[in-house]
Amino acid sequence: MAARKSQTKTTSAGIIGILPLQDAVLFPHTVMPLAVVKRNGIALVEEALREGKPIGLVALKDRDTENPGTGDVVRVGTIGIVQKMLKVPDGTLRCIIAGQEVFRIDEFVQSEPYMMASYSEMPDITVESDQLLAMHRNLSTLFGKLISYMPSAPREMEMEVHNISDPNLLTYFITQTMRLETAERQAILEERNTAKRMRKLTMLLTKELEVVELGHKIQTDIQREMEKNQREFYLRQQLRAIQEELGEIDPQQSEMNELREKIDAANLPEDAKKAADRELDRLSKVPQASPEYSVIRTYLDWITTLPWSVTTDDHLDLNVARKVLDEDHYDLEKIKDRIVEYLAVGKLKKQITGPILCFVGPPGVGKTSLGQSIAKAMGRKFVRLSVGGVRDEAEIRGHRRTYIGAMPGTIIRALRDAGTRNPVVMIDEIDKVGADYRGDPQSALLEVLDPEQNKGFRDHYLDLPFDLSGVLFVCTANSLDTISPPLRDRMEIIQLSGYTEMEKLQIAKRYLVKKQRLANGLKEQHVQIADPALRAIINDYTREAGVRNLEREIGTVFRKVARQAADNPRLKARIKADNLAEYLKKPRFFNEVKKRVASVGVATGMAWTPVGGDILFIETQAMPGTGKLVLTGQLGDVMKESAQAAVSFLRSRSAELGLADDYFAKHDLHIHVPAGATPKDGPSAGISIATSITSMLTGMKVDPNLAMTGEITLTGQVLPIGGLKEKVLGAKRAGISKILFPIRNEMDLDDIPKEIRDSMTFVPVEELSQVFYHALGKRIIAPVALGDTMKRGEGNVVSITKRRPAAKRTTRRVSRA
Repeated sequence: MAARKSQTKTTSAGIIGILPLQDAVLFPHTVMPLAVVKRNGIALVEEALREGKPIGLVALKDRDTENPGTGDVVRVGTIGIVQKMLKVPDGTLRCIIAGQEVFRIDEFVQSEPYMMASYSEMPDITVESDQLLAMHRNLSTLFGKLISYMPSAPREMEMEVHNISDPNLLTYFITQTMRLETAERQAILEERNTAKRMRKLTMLLTKELEVVELGHKIQTDIQREMEKNQREFYLRQQLRAIQEELGEIDPQQSEMNELREKIDAANLPEDAKKAADRELDRLSKVPQASPEYSVIRTYLDWITTLPWSVTTDDHLDLNVARKVLDEDHYDLEKIKDRIVEYLAVGKLKKQITGPILCFVGPPGVGKTSLGQSIAKAMGRKFVRLSVGGVRDEAEIRGHRRTYIGAMPGTIIRALRDAGTRNPVVMIDEIDKVGADYRGDPQSALLEVLDPEQNKGFRDHYLDLPFDLSGVLFVCTANSLDTISPPLRDRMEIIQLSGYTEMEKLQIAKRYLVKKQRLANGLKEQHVQIADPALRAIINDYTREAGVRNLEREIGTVFRKVARQAADNPRLKARIKADNLAEYLKKPRFFNEVKKRVASVGVATGMAWTPVGGDILFIETQAMPGTGKLVLTGQLGDVMKESAQAAVSFLRSRSAELGLADDYFAKHDLHIHVPAGATPKDGPSAGISIATSITSMLTGMKVDPNLAMTGEITLTGQVLPIGGLKEKVLGAKRAGISKILFPIRNEMDLDDIPKEIRDSMTFVPVEELSQVFYHALGKRIIAPVALGDTMKRGEGNVVSITKRRPAAKRTTRRVSRA
């Protein structure tokens, strides 16, 4: 194969001025516009144009170099001739540079006012061959194909490429035209072997062509899809117009069009939109008589009616929120403050997030209405879900569509009813959710009530992710015992205790009387009810922690007045304490504490129940026997163990009690807690049981005005208990005026309302000798050796204003009885 080799040796050509290029490379036989802004570059260009000298143009190693020096430029560049120059008003130059030969810098001889260096020319090394010719044609073809994907490129450019016969000129022209990095351009320039240069350029050109073809394919697919949708839309509109003109509208097609409009108007997320389109396409192929038709149609109705993107704007004005809470609820200051704090955090974060609030308390204390007040204060929709007695997990997550009559769960149905994706949803009676073979609804609620998980809640019926993070969930419960620990961990527990007599009186005057007067069609002049009458209803006709029965009794009074007012429109009834029996008959509750503890062996205990605090009467009798202990009254295991501990302690102190050594061996003890139909359990009746037994053994009666609570140990110590506030309120309702309680519960007195603390006597005790001293009025046994604490004597009656601060005491919480 014949070959011709060009000049291969470099020749020293003298001295030349160097102009650094910031982000460009000039190639031989090409023209490049150039803006010269630096002072030394301007001086070099002006001198070169004035004297007709060439300049050397080299690229910077780092384009961000501000004042380049001799070490900041590459050593290979292109000699250029300044063909035209234009000065602009800001002092910079705009010029046209024509590339000549490639050169290499040998040595810098000057750096100011501009760089100058000795250089050597670097001619092309070209070996003509069939391979070179093939690469030449391949480059021309590839570049022509690349130009075809660029509508803005002139067609003349493709013709010019095909007309270039010099392989070196072809490589420089294509490189100058392509979109390449500066480093890639410099590598092409420095490669002096024509065949290697063409091979490098072919690789770069092939890579660029693949990227352009991929982008063109994406654009074509998008355009084709858009054209398809537009074509379908136009065809559907034309078909509808033709059918309307002919009066031949297909009912099924009309329904399809209606569903299509609903889907388009629902602003569905991408996943829901795909599912809706897929089901609509299936529906169009199913006959209306098929059972599957109604299933798909119902599913589409659910998707299109859900508020996927509909939200309610929050009005987080804390003053308005506090005003709403004060108008709707009396007292509950700590609860109101916590709710306002919750809203304040949401206002600062621009989003209501955080733990799920759970209001726990007896029935009738205002838990549900607190949720309504929160929604009212925020300007949100309110939805209440009662989950009491729910045992099927599908009630929460929904049924799968494979079942006949399947439908979404209560959460999705609540959002559909609210019409917004961020309502206040109250889950009522969450402690009464059960579990059986159909699943555990509390486990299903774990995802619903977790802010980190409910962003993608998936109902079984919809089988689509629905964002519940905007929903403000509020739960209510009467007791925490039946709520699973994982579910309880996701909620912030806010305890609501029962109301005092004063609080009930104020609630009745401010809310209940007005509500029942309006409910029974009465006007204010028809009936007036005095405060003593309300107090009589509270004490003699109701005995509850809340105010629900109180409202019923007031309603009963007003209904009887309404019956009279219907016959006499001018009626003016005045309800007083002395004529209350005419409307409510005889009182239902009496103060029977003194009567019940009039006998020896009876003590009054205190108990906590899910519906509020109450009192217990512990009765003990001894009879000849063999030392048996009989326990009755439906007592739980813990309460039975407390009774056994009390008996064991008293047996160890039988000598101090004046009993014979064989007394317990020759007598049976029977301990009974009346109201036997009601199960009872817990350790807090320990000191009451011990006092009842001691009263029977010593023949001393227990103080009838006193009630007590506390767990005991075999050594006679009194341990702390839970639910002191509820127990005290229950004792107050029963007419008790003196309370014995564990000394380590002394800090809990701060939670008791002030009017209750002022009207009752509270005695902290820490061992049984103090309990017997205050309950029986006499020192029965010697104090237990408890160290320095016994210096306090037989126990200190607490003065609310003078007692030691609770913060100085150590309290250990235990489970409530």
